[in-house]
Order: sequence, then C-alpha cells, then structure tokens
Amino acid sequence: MEQNQKKIRFWAIMIICNILFIWGNSLLPGSVSGAISSFVKELVYMFFPGLSSAGEGGHGLLRKVAHFTEFACLGACFTRFLFLLKKPRLLALAGAFLVACCDETIQRFVPDRGPSFKDVLIDTSGAVVGMTLLLVGYAYVKSGDHRIHQAVRQQNTARHDGGEHQ
Repeated sequence: MEQNQKKIRFWAIMIICNILFIWGNSLLPGSVSGAISSFVKELVYMFFPGLSSAGEGGHGLLRKVAHFTEFACLGACFTRFLFLLKKPRLLALAGAFLVACCDETIQRFVPDRGPSFKDVLIDTSGAVVGMTLLLVGYAYVKSGDHRIHQAVRQQNTARHDGGEHQ
C-alpha cells in the first residue's frame, strides 16, 4: 500500500474514533455524564488545588472545556485528513459543525440531557482552534525557520568542523 494511502487510512480511523468518543459520551444519561464530570473535576482539583477555591461553578466550565477540546482534536484530524486528500480545509469546519449538530441532536433523545445551540458554537469554535493550531504548526515546520533546529544544526556543524581539525 502506498505510504500516502496509509496516512489517509490512519487519519480516517482517527476521525471515526473521535466521533465515536464524542457521540458515545452524548449517549450517556445526564446522571452518568454528571458523575464522570464530577470525577474528572476532582482529578483536576487534585493536580491543581488552587482551582477548587473557584467554587462549584467549575462543573459546567469543565464540561464546556472538555467539549471544546474534543472538537479541537476533531478539527485537527479533519484538517490533516483533507490536506492528504488535497481537498479544501474549509470542509473540516463544515464536518465538525455537522458532527456538533448531530451530537446535540443525540442529546435531545437521552434522559436528563438536552440540545443547546450554544454547545454547537463552542464545539465548532474548538474545531476552529484545532484546525488553526495544526495549520500554524505545519507552516512553522515547513518554513524551516526554527530557532531550535538552527541551534542544533549549528552545534552539529561546530562538532563536525571541530572533529575534522583534530
């Protein structure tokens, strides 16, 4: 199999797994989802004790940050996949928006859950951030103008030149 085909297949699988994870969480009843959020919140407080003084409002914020992060990953995966297919990256935004709409539609039929257009906007914003981070990172790597790489090259050149003179 051609190397590019392997990459395309890999990113397609990553997208599918990401979507299954997102929709799988949306299928959980509100009580189960809330219990998971509470557990994660306690873990966060264990590692960042200063956050616990912010009060109980952190529960909703944690859920929004989790959605934002899930969709940032999805946006990055979609973007990489479409780049390999040589398709417009704007399709990644459309795909993430559709997944977010489906996600909220799923929640309409789950006990103690409900759809929210605000969540669709948060999810889509996460996808935009994931897309942007991937594209900026890619442009940075492709530019070849990295201080770290330049410093390593200079050290290697100095070692190589020093070795020749001995």
